[in-house]
Amino acid sequence: MSLDRREFLKLTGLFGLGIGVSGVNLLLRSRVDAREFVTPSGSLIAKRWAMVVDIRKFRTAEDYKRVIDACHSIHNVPDFGNKKDEVKWIWTEEFEHAFPGQQNRYLPEWVIEKPFLLLCNHCDHPPCVRVCPTKATFKRKDGIVMQDPHRCIGCRFCMAACPYGSRSFNWRDPRPFIKKRNPEYPTRQIGVVEKCTFCAERLAQGLEPACVEKSNGAIIFGDLADPNSEVRRVLSNHYTIRRKPELGTQPSVFYIIGGEENA
Repeated sequence: MSLDRREFLKLTGLFGLGIGVSGVNLLLRSRVDAREFVTPSGSLIAKRWAMVVDIRKFRTAEDYKRVIDACHSIHNVPDFGNKKDEVKWIWTEEFEHAFPGQQNRYLPEWVIEKPFLLLCNHCDHPPCVRVCPTKATFKRKDGIVMQDPHRCIGCRFCMAACPYGSRSFNWRDPRPFIKKRNPEYPTRQIGVVEKCTFCAERLAQGLEPACVEKSNGAIIFGDLADPNSEVRRVLSNHYTIRRKPELGTQPSVFYIIGGEENA
């Protein structure tokens, strides 16, 4: 079989990116649009899912731990016990690192010192989707940015493109480090990327995301496109901020920090 010059350059370009033969084969034979999906009967639906985190209502370390543990236990997130190999779907970070462009010397002390819950922002214009060569990461019609570990070839382009650090790579086999495996959710393997999916599998069952369920009202989830939704009501009544808005990605996760800490 012979290749013309254009085909040869395409293939050598892919090899130069480090994708390799298996990645090339995936690219050449994949004809399925990963954005197509079927909504099961009884599932929660929206035109654009969004989340509001009322950081004022997270008052103790247990408030954070309860939410994080709920997410990580349901989704079989491993615990390697060290930062180098850490895999996280939802985690905490200080204000200055979570919102570097919004830091100023006159912020209330409680805002500066308080941990902020972070997760995938499920952006309206996700840069991770644009760079994925196999469509392992894709945006659904309802705004959720998904991650398919079966399509992932471990190139980590999505990690480089994400400006929020919301993706983790499995440098080691994660399965031996799952404390208590949830048989209803698939485990991952070494060499793939994973992240928060807004609990898409729970939405399909008519359930809210695990973090929302365990937050005692501190996290609100709903349809951003519905003017009568709880999310829209909260956004209309409170000043909120988003992470790195200057990038134009339009995150779907909002944070309430205005008013008193104990509001």
